[in-house]
Amino acid sequence: MKRALTMDDIEAAVLGGAILGGGGGGFVEKGLRTAELALTVGTPQLWTLDEFDDDDLVATVALVGAPAAPSPLVTPRHLMRALELLNRELPGREIVAINSNENGAETTVNGWFQSAMSGLPVIDLACNGRAHPSSVMGAMGLHLREDYVSIQAYAGGHPHQYLEGATTGNLDATSGVVRRASMDAGGWVGVARNPVSVAYSRDHGAPGAITSAIELGRTYLAGGLDAAVEHLDGRIVTTGRVRGFACRQEEGLDVGVVTLDDTHRTALHFVNEYMVLEQGSTRISAFPDLIMTFVADGASAESGRPRPVPSGVVEEGMELTVVTVPAEKLILAETMFMPELYAPLEAALDRRFAPAVLAGA
Repeated sequence: MKRALTMDDIEAAVLGGAILGGGGGGFVEKGLRTAELALTVGTPQLWTLDEFDDDDLVATVALVGAPAAPSPLVTPRHLMRALELLNRELPGREIVAINSNENGAETTVNGWFQSAMSGLPVIDLACNGRAHPSSVMGAMGLHLREDYVSIQAYAGGHPHQYLEGATTGNLDATSGVVRRASMDAGGWVGVARNPVSVAYSRDHGAPGAITSAIELGRTYLAGGLDAAVEHLDGRIVTTGRVRGFACRQEEGLDVGVVTLDDTHRTALHFVNEYMVLEQGSTRISAFPDLIMTFVADGASAESGRPRPVPSGVVEEGMELTVVTVPAEKLILAETMFMPELYAPLEAALDRRFAPAVLAGA
């Protein structure tokens, strides 16, 4: 199916994406602005996978960086520049569509502006149906293909620290280049990367992820937090005031912990996204389960809905409601069940939480 994305899709996509961001995936206000700009300058298209030939070439567009960085800047011009730089690296080939790397407040609408400006459709697929902290987690298992050559192009930063470039080579190495570039650019860069076939995306990504975020957002807008939790088949774990918030930037990622004043001694450990939810010495949930926070303070006077708040903007004194959804209820890529990808996250938090085996193995 082919359809034009409309103004009616924006709020649902961004809010549904924010919930599926699990603490990461960008910020609601920026997602709304980017999507509104896309609909102002053109008509982005959302196409299902069956509209393409299996060997058609698609590329992932993404934002890479630390959400709590002090001075990040990625503009629509930067997004288009990254796509232009990627195309320059593909002589004799042609990208026919783009897809997002993940669901999040900003990342669910990744590609909408590029689609509006370039005419390329956005595929109703993400590399993962929830947000994740590392580029390799959004690379659809390409790190396992010894013959795959990664191409990643990036652009971002304020004028005094602007960076752009393209890097080719091993997936881990090119991802490291982009991560370091995001740090040098002030915290964020827009990225276009890793061209693959439609067939590969279908087999290793998360088909239907964008539509699922929009549907979740519509449910949240109509029925509030309780309706969204029911839609996801999740549960509300607790509500409490933030009594402690610690966050540091480490290798271009936000690493830290949120602690609540509730009787359960709730702690949420994050690496961009919430990784581990603990109450005292008891583990309640761990990534790739979805763990998400909603703030009651400042909820819409008209709706009364607690709003999704990512880890990077949590503040002491906020009243947070914590929600968790089991991994099996989400649209997840196979990378979410590759324990080796969790090693740097576990080291950053000094906690082991990787899944034991690949799903289906």
